[in-house]
Amino acid sequence: MTTGIIFNIQRYSIHDGPGIRTTVFLKGCPLSCWWCQNPESQLSGQEMIFWGDRCISCGACSAICPSSAIQIKNGIPITEKEKCILCGKCIEKCPALAREMIGKKMTVESVIKEIEKDLVFYEESDGGVTFSGGEPLGQSEFLESLLNACQEKKIHTAVDTSGYISWEILEKVAPKVNLFLYDLKIMDSERHRKYTGVSNEIILENLKKLSSAYHNISVRFPVIPGINDDDQNIRETGEFLSSLKITQVNLLPYHYIGIDKYKRLGRTYKLVITQPPSEEKLSEISGILSKFNLKVKLRG
Repeated sequence: MTTGIIFNIQRYSIHDGPGIRTTVFLKGCPLSCWWCQNPESQLSGQEMIFWGDRCISCGACSAICPSSAIQIKNGIPITEKEKCILCGKCIEKCPALAREMIGKKMTVESVIKEIEKDLVFYEESDGGVTFSGGEPLGQSEFLESLLNACQEKKIHTAVDTSGYISWEILEKVAPKVNLFLYDLKIMDSERHRKYTGVSNEIILENLKKLSSAYHNISVRFPVIPGINDDDQNIRETGEFLSSLKITQVNLLPYHYIGIDKYKRLGRTYKLVITQPPSEEKLSEISGILSKFNLKVKLRG
């Protein structure tokens, strides 16, 4: 029985492809983008988050922990992650619901059962299911099985990908996908490595190969002020995409609603002073890309 690790299933999603959709978030990502709004997606396995504002400092978590991973310091439970065995006993014991396990092992059948709850919305809006993450292609066997099941049930599928995956995997999955939402961030390889943790050669080459065989690709461009919104990067992006067969470019404006997630995970968010781009800036970027005969859409 094929299983995978899911960290969220979001119903009634309207920004992850056409129509009303169910977005299934698969855990694990090879990138570590500075602006990532789903940091809980990055590690491939389960992990625990701590809601500090809910904690009542009762000490129940520390008392029940079998590996002594939780110590109370100044009334606050501190977890030593290297000792934590993710047994979940502290979650069960916490009366304030201040602890939560991120990542759930699910079968293909159980995921499809959740997807089918929204069939009526897909039919009325020409929607479907979007597999996102993380990087869904990182769990390629699980994803392929999900796509096969959706095909059998005639459910429209979209895959949101960073493109940082082997071509062999992408090529195998591609015929089963109705729409690719392909992320493109920075054209300069060294800048890409600095802000995402990986170079972009594989990403660009995979997009070239994919677009030469399939024309069901929407490119998603996250607009991150001070990182990738300069004229040079926008023009290089437009020039590159103009040589490919893609349906449209979606501009995704930066936002910071995921900052609190970093605190709960005990991580540092690097863009604390960065503000979302203005409507004028988004319009400017749209205008530049449109000059390359690209269809540009805000969000979506």
